[in-house]
Amino acid sequence: MTDDHGLAINLDATLSKSEQKRVQILHAAIELFCQQGFSNTSMDEVAKHAEVSKQTVYSHFGSKDDLFVASIESKCVVHQLTENLLVDATQPELVLTVFAQQFGEMIVSEEAIRVFTTCVAQSDTHPEVSELFYNAGPKHILNLVKEYLVKVNQHGKYYFENPHDSAVRLSLMLFGELRMRLELGLSTADILPKRQAYLKETALMFLRAHQV
Repeated sequence: MTDDHGLAINLDATLSKSEQKRVQILHAAIELFCQQGFSNTSMDEVAKHAEVSKQTVYSHFGSKDDLFVASIESKCVVHQLTENLLVDATQPELVLTVFAQQFGEMIVSEEAIRVFTTCVAQSDTHPEVSELFYNAGPKHILNLVKEYLVKVNQHGKYYFENPHDSAVRLSLMLFGELRMRLELGLSTADILPKRQAYLKETALMFLRAHQV
């Protein structure tokens, strides 16, 4: 199966037919939400794009809201931004460096930027879509980081007085100049080679600022 850009969608052969259809639906939904926005995408279109029946779409996702949230969450999973990434509180240098790389990759992906800009463009007429996006993506990740920092506090090497605010600061620093340029449609050729170094140094600088 391919998407509208001719890219192959790899379906894991170990998945059941039902799980494979779920993956197809998510791929189709992300593609359409990015292209058309939430309000202009129908469940009929998603079904057609995914090459499944409308009934199949509804059997996996009870509503378009549920499908949108699952689409955002699936991108976090693809980039390994789950609770499984932020586990070992004894090695925050390693864990947060990996988080910075995974999060830094996701936030500059074409899909992330297109969904974000679409939500902003429709925020006046469809504020509920922005709220769905925020809860499924940014808020979810901020909570993961906050809970991890609380665990790091218990080991005494670093101290975060307000873990939530610290999670916000780290996340926003990781956006960097690259995300700003991409949102504005500007050239990024000169800063792309330095992106990984920037992400690593940002994570380590963040920790140094909170060292006991």
